[in-house]
Amino acid sequence: MIGVALELFSRRSPDEVSIDEIASAAGISRPLVYHYFPGKLSLYEAALQRASDDLAARFVEPAEGPLGARLLRVMGRYFDFVDEHGPGFSALMRGGPAVGSSTTNALVDSVRQAAYVQILSHLGVTHPPARLELVVRSWISLAESTALIWLDGRRIPRAELEAQLVHDFAALAAVSAAYDEEMSALLRRILADEPADGPFTDLVGRLIGLAS
Repeated sequence: MIGVALELFSRRSPDEVSIDEIASAAGISRPLVYHYFPGKLSLYEAALQRASDDLAARFVEPAEGPLGARLLRVMGRYFDFVDEHGPGFSALMRGGPAVGSSTTNALVDSVRQAAYVQILSHLGVTHPPARLELVVRSWISLAESTALIWLDGRRIPRAELEAQLVHDFAALAAVSAAYDEEMSALLRRILADEPADGPFTDLVGRLIGLAS
């Protein structure tokens, strides 16, 4: 029922979706919907809560191996969610103001914070300096906007976007490192663990190719 409601809410404004329609699509009776949820708003919030919990879990990754490969696996799971639950992803990230906007904003913030904490964990940092926080939070926002744009026609191969987003993280970190010694030391530590066939090394090779 929650999954059906999420899909319907994502395609039209919650004000335009009736309880009867949700019940019919879920193959249940209207009284059964009200048995579990006192009203449409509570069902809408429950649907978005499920989407946010699932999406936040996609950033959980064992802290083993080089960072580039870990981020690539994270992006793979992230786009699995986007690919399989496009309407739900859009509903969560583009939640309209008509119904539950404060709840939607809180859920989106919780996903972003969960992702932020996970990325810091991968970096082995507990008290991030301001520049690192800017890099990580900017990258999370970039992943969101990239996924939303990709859903509109899927004109770029998904695997390319996953790799590009990992490259984007390295690029953001590199630009910050050019201005800050602490970020520079962190970037050197990250790159020291990268294998020759890793995504970060691939980015370096591509940039050198452009300059030659």
